[in-house]
Amino acid sequence: MKVLIVGSGGREHAIAWSVAKSDKVDKIYCAPGNAGIEEYAECVPIGAMEFDRLVDFAKEKGIDLTIIGMDDPLVGGVVDAFEEAGLRVFGPRKNAAIIEGSKAFSKDLMKKYHIPTASYENFSDREEALKYLETAKFPIVLKADGLALGKGVLICNTYEEAREGVKTIMEEKKFGDAGNTMVIEEFMTGREASVLAFCDGKTIKCMTSAQDHKRAKDGDQGLNTGGMGTFSPSPFYTKEVEEFCEKYIYQPTMDAMAAEGRPYVGVLFTGLMITEDGPKVLEYNARFGDPEAQVVLPRMKNDIIDVMEACIDGRLDEINLEFEDNAAVCVVMASEGYPVSYEKGFPIHGLESFKDKEGYYCFHAGSRRTEEGIVTNGGRVLGVTAKGKDLKEARKNAYDATEWITFDNKYMRHDIGKAIDEA
Repeated sequence: MKVLIVGSGGREHAIAWSVAKSDKVDKIYCAPGNAGIEEYAECVPIGAMEFDRLVDFAKEKGIDLTIIGMDDPLVGGVVDAFEEAGLRVFGPRKNAAIIEGSKAFSKDLMKKYHIPTASYENFSDREEALKYLETAKFPIVLKADGLALGKGVLICNTYEEAREGVKTIMEEKKFGDAGNTMVIEEFMTGREASVLAFCDGKTIKCMTSAQDHKRAKDGDQGLNTGGMGTFSPSPFYTKEVEEFCEKYIYQPTMDAMAAEGRPYVGVLFTGLMITEDGPKVLEYNARFGDPEAQVVLPRMKNDIIDVMEACIDGRLDEINLEFEDNAAVCVVMASEGYPVSYEKGFPIHGLESFKDKEGYYCFHAGSRRTEEGIVTNGGRVLGVTAKGKDLKEARKNAYDATEWITFDNKYMRHDIGKAIDEA
């Protein structure tokens, strides 16, 4: 079969790697792709938001399955466009992807269906938000309602910080129209965990757990980013936590979306905070996490095509998801200055070091091919992933592997998975 993957980041590289392992797949295309994805797929210069061109390409090439990796096209309705054209596609429709596209929607959904989450209020008026903050308990969390590349969340320790945050989101529009509405949320403490799950509209099957590191600098300092590294599994996501989430979070979310006339098909990402009062939902995403996919997919035993097709056909209950009894750690190698400003175009050396090395992977996020070779082309450049018998070994292997790669302005955190040592 022929498969088209839509996206250009590390997540899409991990998906392409996983799809390439399937015996069912003869040919992979990726739009627009990157220099790393070229190893598995023919990359085509079509943007992820060019729905008409994507549909026309899929028809022209006789694509059997299209996999949507990115949030923007999902929230924009790319799945609807493919389905209307009679094409087979994996991902939630626009009316279901709103679970990520609007934080206000997802918070209201959780409140209505009694899914545990932080207390909150939604605001579309700046003055009302400021008035609410005058009597709020700090620290407090401000969230731009819409998509903001994983960066639209501000944690404010004082009223003054929160006032500036409201200005940033609602007045200066740092996150664009995503800040037209804002969620003000209770600050939760505990251990974070991320759980990806396959969904077919009624059945939900969870993958192994992971944990992301959002802040740019060591010690969880600096600005929020799209993610500086991950590890899997999370030692804090115990069997007890898993059972609670299955009963009170995952299946109730599926049932809630169905009850709202928005059946959810695709991958659902649930960001959790494991508090003293039990697990609560931080956020939902409507697709594979990035860089969570880079540690979860290398541990999955199943043929990803079998699972995705079962989701589309509404027979996910027939699938038994299986994962290796090991661990994986991903360290993101970024450009110095990310996530604010950074230079591009520096040659990347050492990529060949990963060839034929079992348990080591280099997933490209921001790279492109030039006549001189592969060069940096983004803030997050590469996700260096390694497996090990346990998290400590995987962490050592991943950091050892980062030494194989060099490029000017190379930057990374040095404490990815450090929480492992405290578990």
